[in-house]
Amino acid sequence: MIQPLAGIKVLDFSTLLPGPLASLLLAEAGAEVIKVERPGRGDEMRGYEPKLGDDSVNFALLNRGKRSIAVDLKDPAQRERLMPLLRDADVLIEQFRPGVMERLGLGYETLERENPSLVYCSITGYGQSGPKAQVAAHDLNYIAGSGLLHLSAGSDGAPVIPPALIADIGGGAYPAVINILLALQQRARIGKGCRLDVAMCDHLFTLMYWALGNGFAAGRWPRPGGELVTGGSPRYRIYRTADDRFLAAAPLEQRFWERFCTLIDLEDRYRDDARDPAATIVRVAEIVRGRDAARWQELFQGEDVCCAIVASLEEALEDPHFRARGLFGHALESGGSSIPALPVPVAPEFRKGEGKSYPTLGESNGLLDGDPG
Repeated sequence: MIQPLAGIKVLDFSTLLPGPLASLLLAEAGAEVIKVERPGRGDEMRGYEPKLGDDSVNFALLNRGKRSIAVDLKDPAQRERLMPLLRDADVLIEQFRPGVMERLGLGYETLERENPSLVYCSITGYGQSGPKAQVAAHDLNYIAGSGLLHLSAGSDGAPVIPPALIADIGGGAYPAVINILLALQQRARIGKGCRLDVAMCDHLFTLMYWALGNGFAAGRWPRPGGELVTGGSPRYRIYRTADDRFLAAAPLEQRFWERFCTLIDLEDRYRDDARDPAATIVRVAEIVRGRDAARWQELFQGEDVCCAIVASLEEALEDPHFRARGLFGHALESGGSSIPALPVPVAPEFRKGEGKSYPTLGESNGLLDGDPG
């Protein structure tokens, strides 16, 4: 089978997470991805802990199946050696602050003259323009400034740091891939590339569609912990069990709610949760607290109630469902060691390359001299 992106060449100047994850998805679908790194140190992610082989496991997971060249972008002579690759590239991904690539002589307008079909994707926190374009920030800052973190308040009213890097992945890597694929499709029709401005913070608002709808249409701006999907309803809550584990209960629809109430023996006066949701929450919490997690899991087994015991990551990996799906069926190898490769949202039909490793720094520098390796 020919992979969908076979023959597509990507030059990736990005580091850490958003850009490397985006180019990983392209590589998994068949693109040739050449990672442009600093000589000596390379991508900062290489130095993280823990290690897999000589580099960090984080770097290994995000850069599986790519190639690496080490280039000092501040050296005009080394930049000039890059030009043949840039003229031949289909996609360029960069993640510097706005203006950096231009100062290096690698801005879109310069490269467009050399390669009019180039799809040039810039990933930043706040975009290429606007008052915050040059502000230094990380994922936590983006979700804070967009209002998303405000909606994650815990029982003490303080926002809770999410365990996933939402802006980097949901606001950066995924939108970058979507728009790169759209740009390639457009190029196939009109024969010309384009510049993509992927602003991570911008795309966080999409994730809060329901909150925006409530505010725009009804003037009801959501309260942390007070709305249907932020813990304000007994039908969408996390309840503590007798053995200090947690039940994630989401019987939103009426039929699920009615069955849930029956199974937990909730008294009739609490079942109309619209009348006094706070009282219903308290009573459901008392009931759930009366049994341990295993008992609740047994009780809800095979029932349409949209309930699940909160699993640890280790427990989730042992779940027969994920094992049956082959989620971790690809391998990542390094120095004789092997771990499961990162599951990515690329259909199994489009992926291949069992046992691929990640590149050592500068291993493909022959490409700079015209050697395809």
